[in-house]
Amino acid sequence: MFIDTHMHIGDDFGVKPDTYIKNALDNNVKIMIASFCEKKDIALSTNFVDKYDCLYAAIGYHPEEANLINEEDYTLLEETIKNNKKIIAIGEIGLDYYWNKDNKEKQKEVFRRQLDLATKLDLPVVIHTRDAMEDTYNILKEYNVRGVMHCFSGSLEMAKKFIDLGYLLGIGGVLTFTNSKLYQVIEKIDLDKIVLETDSPYLTPVPKRGETNESANIPLIAKRLSEIKEISVEEVASITTKNALGLFDINTTL
Repeated sequence: MFIDTHMHIGDDFGVKPDTYIKNALDNNVKIMIASFCEKKDIALSTNFVDKYDCLYAAIGYHPEEANLINEEDYTLLEETIKNNKKIIAIGEIGLDYYWNKDNKEKQKEVFRRQLDLATKLDLPVVIHTRDAMEDTYNILKEYNVRGVMHCFSGSLEMAKKFIDLGYLLGIGGVLTFTNSKLYQVIEKIDLDKIVLETDSPYLTPVPKRGETNESANIPLIAKRLSEIKEISVEEVASITTKNALGLFDINTTL
């Protein structure tokens, strides 16, 4: 059994939700955690997780939303989480200086407010960081919060620093790219510090580059990871699934 710890689902992502879920289940991806990280999507999260037994959600405000966030939005976030037990994490949250370097302090404020909420509710977080690795690390080390470094692409040194804080590394399709050096980091990281993710509909793994990504592609990422670690795909599935179930506190009989 596989778990896709980070994906996006909706009617506007190229694959209709019913088909998306069926394709995943047919490929032994039995649990998916959907990220809803825009203001307009927070309310949608409950609709989706209530419809599909295999679907859970992480909700939060992406750093690109920072300028839009006001006090009412924090209240909405907290109440939505409290009212649905299948919302199991806050994310994706963090810092992104790639698109906007002019609002760094606002991004940090929104980031910290959501980390405060994660602390209050004792929930893991899903961290997005882009061109902001050091600032992200410096803020996270202020908190005693567990979580995932989503789509990790940093150095071995940074990987170890985040792991020391209690974070797992979210590894997806980038690991399969022919020009990616991520394998040089991952080969030195214990498998019990890794979870699998697609970030669908983005970052489609080889050999399906150019197609819309889906959770059904998780086995392709697992295969590449098994090659790097020189172990079976089944062992990758077993260990990464155990990691995800433990971090997100998911109880399943699957």
